Amino acid sequence: MTVSKPRSGSVLLSWLPVAAMAVVAAADVVAGPGVGFLPLVSLGPAFSGLVGGWRRTASIGVVALLVCVGLGLYDGLFEERRGFTAMASVAGVTGAGIAAAVMRSRREAELASVKSIAEVAQRVLLRPVPRSAGPLQAAVSYTSAVAEARIGGDLYEVVASPHGIRVIVGDVQGKGLAAVETAAVVLGAFREAAHDEPDLVGLGERLERSVARELEGERFVTAVLAEFGSEREVVFLNHGHPAPMVVREDGSVAFPQPPSYALPLGLGAHGLEGPKPYRVDFAPGDQLLLYTDGVTEARDPQGSFYPLGDRAELLKEPDAHRALEALRADLVRHAAGPLHDDAAILLLRYHGHAAGQCSPIE
Repeated sequence: MTVSKPRSGSVLLSWLPVAAMAVVAAADVVAGPGVGFLPLVSLGPAFSGLVGGWRRTASIGVVALLVCVGLGLYDGLFEERRGFTAMASVAGVTGAGIAAAVMRSRREAELASVKSIAEVAQRVLLRPVPRSAGPLQAAVSYTSAVAEARIGGDLYEVVASPHGIRVIVGDVQGKGLAAVETAAVVLGAFREAAHDEPDLVGLGERLERSVARELEGERFVTAVLAEFGSEREVVFLNHGHPAPMVVREDGSVAFPQPPSYALPLGLGAHGLEGPKPYRVDFAPGDQLLLYTDGVTEARDPQGSFYPLGDRAELLKEPDAHRALEALRADLVRHAAGPLHDDAAILLLRYHGHAAGQCSPIE
C-alpha cells in the first residue's frame, strides 16, 4: 500500500495557529502593554477551530490561555481589568473554535458517508465495462459535471448476449438525481432486453416502452445502440444521439450517420417513425468511440467546440485505458477547467478473435 505524503498546504495550515500566537506574543513584548495586542492571542484557537479537530483546538486554547496569563503578568495587566478581559476573550474564542471543529467534523463524516454511498450507486448503476468481450477490447471514461459527484445523467453498458455483443451509450436530459433515476431505468431495461430481443430494432422498441412508462412530461434520453455479430461489421441504431466515431487501422476517421434521424427515447409516443438500423464495416485494428455531447460540446475559452475528429491520433496508444485517459485529459485542457456537462466516452477495439465468438465477458 502506498502512503501519500501530506500536502504542503495542509502542513502550513496546521502550524498557522501556533505561528499566529507566536507573532502576537512577539509583537506584544516589543510594543509593550499600551498597544493592546494581548486579546489577539485568541487567533490561535480561532484558526485551529477552522483547520483542526476539537481536541487540538482545546489544546491550542489551553496554550493560548497560558500565553495570555504569562504576557498579562509580564505587562502588569492583571492589576486592572484588561488582563481578565483578554483571558475571557481567549476562553470564549476557544469555546467557539471547539464548537466549530465539532460541527466541521460531523459534516466531513456525513460527506464521507455520502461519497461512499455514491460509489456503491456507481458500481450498481454504471458497472465497470468488461476489459474484453468476444473480439472486442473495451475501456470507458466518465466525468460528471456536478462537483463531487461520481454519477450523473450519462450512461453506458456492454452486454455479451446470445445475439451478439450489444452496447449502449446514452445521455439523459437534465442533471441531478432525476437524471440518475432515469439512467437507472434505461440501463435496467437494456440489460434485460439485450438478452431477450433477437434484433436491435426490437431492443430499441423495448427501451422506448420502458422509458415511456417511467418518464413524465418532455423528459427524454438520446442513445446509440451498437451490435457486433458474426460478421466483421457493427450495426447501429441511433435515437437522436451524436454519431459514433470510427477510427480505421490506417488512422482515417469517419462519423457514420443514420439513414434518417429519429427522436430520442421517451418521445416515441409522438407517432414518428422509429430509427432504422445501419451497418458499418468493423475489422481487426479498427476502433469505435461512442460518446455523449458533453465531449463534442465542450468549449474552450474562445468558444470553440472540442475537435474530436482531430484528436483521433491520441487513440494510437496500444493500451486502451491509457489512450482514453489521454483523450479525457486533452478534453479537460481544451475546456480549461471543469466540464459544464457530463461526459461519457466508451472505446471499443477489434483485437482479432472471430466476431461470432461471444465468449463470456472478462
